[in-house]
Amino acid sequence: MKGLKRTHFCGEVSQIGTEAVVCGFVQKVRNLGTLLFIDLRDRTGVVQLAFNETQQPELFAKAETCRGEYVLMAHGTVKERESINHDMKNGNVELVVDDLRILNKAQTPPFEITSDTKVNEELRLKYRYLDLRRAPLQRNLVMRHQIAKAAREYFYANDFIEIETPMMMKSTPEGARDYLIPSRVHPGKFYALPQSPQIYKQLLMVAGMDRYIQLARCFRDEDLRADRQPEFTQIDLEMSFVDVEDILQMAEGFVHHVFQQVLGREIPLPLPRLSYAEAMNRFGSDKPDTRYGMEIQDISEYVKDCGFGVFTGAIEAGGSVRAIVAKQAAGTLTRKEIDKLTEMVKGIGAKGLAFIRWVEEKPSCSFGKFVGEDKLHEILQALDCQQGDVVLIVADKNKVTLPVLGALRQTVARKLDLIPEGQFNFLWITQMPFFEWDEDNNCWMAMHHPFTMPEDDCLQYLDSAPEKVIAKAFDLVLNGTELSSGSIRITNYELQQKMFQALGLTDEEIEAKFGFLVEAYRFGAPPHGGMGIGLDRLAMVMLGVDSLRDVTAFPKVQNASELMSACPSAVDKENLDILGIAVTETE
Repeated sequence: MKGLKRTHFCGEVSQIGTEAVVCGFVQKVRNLGTLLFIDLRDRTGVVQLAFNETQQPELFAKAETCRGEYVLMAHGTVKERESINHDMKNGNVELVVDDLRILNKAQTPPFEITSDTKVNEELRLKYRYLDLRRAPLQRNLVMRHQIAKAAREYFYANDFIEIETPMMMKSTPEGARDYLIPSRVHPGKFYALPQSPQIYKQLLMVAGMDRYIQLARCFRDEDLRADRQPEFTQIDLEMSFVDVEDILQMAEGFVHHVFQQVLGREIPLPLPRLSYAEAMNRFGSDKPDTRYGMEIQDISEYVKDCGFGVFTGAIEAGGSVRAIVAKQAAGTLTRKEIDKLTEMVKGIGAKGLAFIRWVEEKPSCSFGKFVGEDKLHEILQALDCQQGDVVLIVADKNKVTLPVLGALRQTVARKLDLIPEGQFNFLWITQMPFFEWDEDNNCWMAMHHPFTMPEDDCLQYLDSAPEKVIAKAFDLVLNGTELSSGSIRITNYELQQKMFQALGLTDEEIEAKFGFLVEAYRFGAPPHGGMGIGLDRLAMVMLGVDSLRDVTAFPKVQNASELMSACPSAVDKENLDILGIAVTETE
């Protein structure tokens, strides 16, 4: 590089007649005899380098040695191209090179580095540093950066202070398993990586910092899905002297700002709201995708005396019979496809799937022999079902029918291609239940976390009727993806103690796990609340990609391993001995 400094990124070379120095990777070499062209690529795009054997034979010979992914630096003059490439941002110009530096050679990569490479994801993740040279992933990471930048701009402008909280902390239950770090100095004791900065940011409010923001790294040892990684980043905030409305308005301002700055899109405010109960009843999910209809309908009243035992039995057991109607779907949802859907719902807890498929003049009905034509007509009328439609019905307890139909609704929408692209439907879910019943452990569990404040008029039910307690909590949903959970926090140490006890914690457990927090409340805590917005999930939805792996530089796969570095890995016995740890091998 001696004597040269980059003056332009490849995608920014545009002004004819000027000199430029560019650097990057070789995308393609085209040798046309006496003319040779190299497409040079960096994160901003591609520029064509031009060489002429007649005019500069030595330089031409050097260019001939270049191969794909060689690292080059080139100086030249920007000229107009004879043949314009309309697929390139600057496809009307080329750089006529007079100085070429081969900074590094490269062996043939294990897959072609192009935007639309077809190689399997496992190989791309093994060579992630090569995969990240591809334009789509680079674009994703740049947008993720832009979202983070917009977040900081917005919250700084609203008087938030960015404060880093510890990455090594006390292990406290927050809903998932902790990643643990053994201590060499304190044998037999462990730190935990934070599932969130929850306790520390609340203590910052006790400390009088008033408004806190952090792009916080969080870690949860849980099973992976497309929208879940063991480590992730959340835009974490907390505010003092606020109520629920203050936090919602602050978050809505952020949503408006980030979409305007990053995508140039205007998000209408205020964002729509649904109570938790309404969301479950209408969509079978507490994070519903409202970009399409096909809402759940309760037909229990119409079938309670129909004579079909599956329906009547579910209602008599305190459950319900509910349905979704797929409009004009009879051509796509054939009997074979409905059989597949039946297997799907059985796999997630339903006993079966009843259906009405209206193709011919008369509808075909899986339970038709149990109900008369009049009753069937009444059901169809209640559901506003027309010829060409398909009705899918689940009968069971509500804790089964609603989530099963919610999952079925999503699956059918994908099959019918009902989900519009480029549309962003935000939704607040409010009035969340405070407790949920854990059947495995036969006890009540906090639906959010034990620091959430109940609604004032629900405090009377803490001991007598936990199912009636509503939390001052809320979730932010975008296109069926949960972006954030938040709440107003408990600030009264006696109430916090009572909440811990309601969750079955003994005084000894409270003191051991949360004693320092309860103690802090004794010194006066301002009313406060906050939320954490998933940066990775927000980037995923804004980009319209299907997996967090597409917006994470070095992601983990399904079993929480990283294919590139082959971690996690074994540690030598010497290091384990220092920590006082013995590893027991199991099959």
